[in-house]
Order: sequence, then structure tokens, then C-alpha cells
Amino acid sequence: MKVLFQTRTNLFDAPGGDMVQMLKTKEFLEKEGVSVDISLELEPNLDNYDLVHLFNLMEPQDIYIQMLNAKKQNKKIVLSTIYGLYTEFERKARGGLFQQIANYLSPYQIAFVKNLVKHYKGKRMHKGVYKMIFKGYYGLMKEIVDNTIVFLPNSHSEMNRVILDFKLNNPKYVSIPNAIDKSVFTSEIDNQNNPYNRFKDCILCAARIEGRKSTLNLVRAIKNTDYHLVLVGNESKNQKKYVDQVRKEAGANVTFLGAVSHQELRQLYEVSRVHALVSWMETPGLSSLEAAAMGKNIVVTTKGDTYDYFEDYAFYCEPDDVNSITDAITKAFDSPVDPMLKEKILQKYTWEETAATTIKAYRVALEHI
Repeated sequence: MKVLFQTRTNLFDAPGGDMVQMLKTKEFLEKEGVSVDISLELEPNLDNYDLVHLFNLMEPQDIYIQMLNAKKQNKKIVLSTIYGLYTEFERKARGGLFQQIANYLSPYQIAFVKNLVKHYKGKRMHKGVYKMIFKGYYGLMKEIVDNTIVFLPNSHSEMNRVILDFKLNNPKYVSIPNAIDKSVFTSEIDNQNNPYNRFKDCILCAARIEGRKSTLNLVRAIKNTDYHLVLVGNESKNQKKYVDQVRKEAGANVTFLGAVSHQELRQLYEVSRVHALVSWMETPGLSSLEAAAMGKNIVVTTKGDTYDYFEDYAFYCEPDDVNSITDAITKAFDSPVDPMLKEKILQKYTWEETAATTIKAYRVALEHI
């Protein structure tokens, strides 16, 4: 079986969870004998491929042209949806003029404006963007969805959103778990040689510093406490004022480490006491999975698909309620870790399981007449 992965054209310039999902899925599919290539081109030649696997419905301007190209060359299409609108964040917490405007726009109009501005500023005005201008953000998504043979959401709740929002009738789908690399995030570490021992029992947050992750409220939640917060991840280039505010309000008990390697991240999970990812939307958040697999209590919000993965094992809070975040961190810090969550993740949410389930989805697609 030979498969081509396709997604947004700036994948490697603006890495995110979708990039990790693609690269890890590729790595573990290849261990099962599936040949996988990645192309960010809009219209590549598909002669050598059995099917095209698209990623990230939230970036329709790119995968729309890739979908048309696959259709033109009679290739079957499967789609990892990674679908979740950020409407609540835009209307409640974005700040500035756009937040005011967002309260008068539909969810898809909000996403349309954001995407258009992002592409214009980034000088990425290709034919997919012009198609979006004429057909609309929702219009592109709907056409992509209508030409997908099999959907590969990260959870049943995510697929329910797709079914509801795009008015689908009994679509074929296989829920593909987001996952951890158990060779990296469950190995024992020699604590004596851990370079991050100075952060022992810290509150860790491995995520991009941006409004959608509610980093500022997380910083405010540990202000005037004895907790030490360690922030790991890049700063959003598109939200400079927000990042500046985060740095301005961060006290002596906040450390900014920037992006780190997987090896270093594992060492940080090891010394941490709690991992906190208090986002406005996650499906479900790779770092939460990784921290839980390392035997740590996790603080998350119910926004998105977190409950599908973590059930009652996580400590939940509201991203716009600082007291709620502080309370959840305190409970997580003081509570013993329930080993059942780690056990669940190692059974259900590994890249090996992702690869095996993905192959099943491919077979369903290839058997489709």
C-alpha cells in the first residue's frame, strides 16, 4: 500500500500538533509496511499512490486544491479532520477590535477573516485562498467533506461535530486515537542526571504561548502561590501583544524555556508534579497525553474532546476563570496519581494503535466502490 499525506503548505514553517500527528503516523505506518510520502504541493502527480490522506479540515484553502487534484486523478480520499472551531475564544478572550467584531459574525465568518488576514500577511495568496474568497470558508470545508470516502477523527465526539456541522448522513469513519510514543514518554529516567532537577514538583505547561492556550490566565492562576510554573513551547508570532502581556505578568515563579527536544520534554515531565493545559479547544492535546503517560496528574478544560480521553481521571477547569484554574492545580498537586489513567493511555493511545487503526480505515476506503 502506498499513501500520500497532504496538508497545509506551511506545515514545517509553523509546526503544530497536526505536524506531530502526521510525522508519527507516517513513522509507525512504515513499521507496518505501508509506504508513506508527504507532499505539501497543491497539485502533485499521484500515479504512484493508492490513496491520498488529507490532514486538518481547519485549513481548507490548501487541502481543497489537494482534494480536487486527487479527485481529478481518480484517487480515493481519507481525511484526518482535526476539527474544532475556536469561536468561544474569539468572542470571549481574543481581545481587541477583532473580539468585538467576532460577536457579530458566524463561526465560519470568523475563521474566514482570520485565515484571509493570515495568508495576506504571510504572502501566501495561492489559488486555494482565492477559492475560499469566492466559495467561503464553510463552502470549501463542505466540498472537502463531501468528497471524503472515510473520516479519521481523533475521537467520536470530534466526528459528532463534523456530522452535525456538515449535515452528514451515516458517513464512514474510524476513530483514530491521538497518541504518545511509549518508547520516549514511559521510559525510566535516571533522576540524578536530570538537568531539570531544579524544577522538581513544578507545574509544567508544554504548549505554544498564545491566547487559545489561555497562557495568560495560567500565569495569573499561579501568581501569589508557592507553585513554580515552567512554560515550554514557542511564542505565537501572530499574537505579539498577548505574548508580551504574558511575560509582563509572569513573576519570579514562572520560567520560560522555549521549545525543547522530546528528550528534554520527557525529563521535564519526570520532574514535574502537575501538567496544566487550560486551552479553549483541544482534541485532546498531545502534551496532556504524554504527561499522563509519565504518571503525572493533569489539569485540562472540558473544551473540545478532552473528556473522551481522560474521563474523570483529569482535573478540570474553565480557561477564562483564574480561580477555577488555581483550584484545579491545587487539587491535582495534592492528590495521589491514579495509575489507571497511565494504564489506559498505554493500552489505547499509542502510535502503534494509531497505525493499526489507520490501516483498517485505509482498507475500508480502498474497498469502497
